[in-house]
Amino acid sequence: MNQLEYKNFYDRIGKINGWDFSKVKCTSEGVKWSFYREVSQKCKKSDILLDIGTGGGEALLSIAEVALLLVGIDNSAGMIQAADINLKKAKKSNVRILQMDAGKIDFPENFFNVVSCRHSPFSAQEIDKVLVNDGVFLTQQVSENDKLNIIKAFGKERTTVEDGTLKNKYISELSEAGFSDIQSFEYDATEFYKTYEDLVFLLKHTPIIPNFGKSENDFVVLEKFIEDNQTNKGIMTNSKRFMIIARK
Repeated sequence: MNQLEYKNFYDRIGKINGWDFSKVKCTSEGVKWSFYREVSQKCKKSDILLDIGTGGGEALLSIAEVALLLVGIDNSAGMIQAADINLKKAKKSNVRILQMDAGKIDFPENFFNVVSCRHSPFSAQEIDKVLVNDGVFLTQQVSENDKLNIIKAFGKERTTVEDGTLKNKYISELSEAGFSDIQSFEYDATEFYKTYEDLVFLLKHTPIIPNFGKSENDFVVLEKFIEDNQTNKGIMTNSKRFMIIARK
């Protein structure tokens, strides 16, 4: 997907489910961390937290007690609609959700103590601008070799991009922006999706296979994939992630 196609996809999915995959039945083996638990551990009760690409706000709302004020931003109108609904249901008075471009964060300089970003693009320069001295930035991103067996089954060519390219790019950008203490971590976990429907939901609501479902052949390929990757634990694929923690 090019940038415009991805933005349109992301906006459409936001209106449907706010990027909430809680109903998908999936188990994982080999996951080395919980991202928002890591974020919580970096927060003090007096801190102000910014969450970039907050989606429907589900994750941010789940840690509302860890900081004085939590602000989630997302550039998708669809995601903001979902987040507003979730915020009203949660009744968290210290959480704000705003539509805002991560490439132009409209807050004062040195405003946030902690900035987090999961599975969303960010600008290292903008984060440096709004983060206090000695503040912490955490990001988790999807590695190039994520869902590798699914991609190969559909004949896609994501593997032409070397695994680790995005991680190295972000580390370089953070270093150039002035972050001095930069650490990176990664895992390649095994995932087991319980049913056919769970896997269909994943593919329809993520850009792993662009435009999945528009061709009848997609479901033929999917059925063959399930046949080849069915185990007694579920339909097997992988989840490859990296995390960067940087201090200003």
